[in-house]
Amino acid sequence: MIINKIPGFFLAVLLMSVLLSGCKEEEIGEVDDISGLGGNEWVKGPLDKWILDSLVTPYNISAKYKWDQFEFGNITKNLVPPDEAQVVPLLSSIKRGWAAPYVEEAGKVFFNKYSPKFFILSGSNEYNTNGTITLGTAEGGRKVILYGVNLFKVKGMTGYDAARDSSFVKQWFFQTIHHEFGHILHQTVLYPVEYKSVSAGVYQGGNWINWDDAYARRNGFITAYSSSSFDEDFVEMIAIMLIEGKAGFDKIVNSIPEGTSEQGITRAQAQAALRQKEAIVVAYYKNTWKIDFYSLQAKVRKSMNSLF
Repeated sequence: MIINKIPGFFLAVLLMSVLLSGCKEEEIGEVDDISGLGGNEWVKGPLDKWILDSLVTPYNISAKYKWDQFEFGNITKNLVPPDEAQVVPLLSSIKRGWAAPYVEEAGKVFFNKYSPKFFILSGSNEYNTNGTITLGTAEGGRKVILYGVNLFKVKGMTGYDAARDSSFVKQWFFQTIHHEFGHILHQTVLYPVEYKSVSAGVYQGGNWINWDDAYARRNGFITAYSSSSFDEDFVEMIAIMLIEGKAGFDKIVNSIPEGTSEQGITRAQAQAALRQKEAIVVAYYKNTWKIDFYSLQAKVRKSMNSLF
C-alpha cells in the first residue's frame, strides 16, 4: 500500500493498495454492464495498434482503456473511462520513465520477466469515505490499475503547467510505478533483514497519516507513508531515489532541519537512517539483481528531466 501527500488542489492524501496473491470474493448482486463504453470487445483502431507495437510486442505488457467496471473491484465507486487522447501520452511517458531505464540497465530478459503485465486505466479518481483517494492498485504483481488518467500532463501536452503538474505527475504516476515494481522485486527476493533494524521502534503503522513528509524525514523516513511498515519504507526509498535522482535525494537528506523530533530522533540520526537505507537499497540491487542502482537512477532522472 502507498499513500502520499499531494500539494495544492490535487488533495492532501493519496491511497494505493497492494493486493498480494488472493482476493476476497463478495456477493455484489445484480449489476448491469454500462453499454457503449467498450468492455472486453471493441473494434480495434490506431490506439490499440500503438499499444500492440509499443508495449505488447517488446515487453509483453498490455493496457486496457475501454470501460469494464469489473476490473476496478468496487463497483459502487463513481469512475469514468480515460479520455482516449490521454492514453498514448501516459503510456509512452511510463515507457520512457520506467521501462526504458530498466531495460537499458538490466536488460529486456530481466524486465520482461518481472514487470507487471496489464495496466487498467481509469480517467477519474476513486474517492474513499475516509477522505483519501485511491491512486492505484496492484494485484499479485501482474495487474496495475491507475486512476486519474485524465489529469495526466507532461511537457508538450496542451495545458501543461510545470509549476502545477510536474511534482503532481511524478508522485501520482511515476512514484506509483517504481513503488509497485519495487514490491515485485522484494516479494521475489526479500531485501536484507538488517533493513528492518534501521528505524525499528519508530514505525507508525496506520498512524502514518498523522505525519507529513517533512516530519517523516525528521524521523528518518523518506515519506510519511514510509513510516507505515518495513516493506512500504523499502519501496518508497526505491521510488523516491529513482524519480528524484542522486542530487534530489541528497537535497532531501540535507534539508532535514536541526532539532529533535517528538519521537526523540535528532537531525544526525534521521540523516544517518536515510543514508543506511540508501546503502542497503543500492547493495540489494547490486547483489540480488546485478543492477548498478546509481546508473539506473541517473537514467530514470534523465527521463524525468525530459518529461517535465
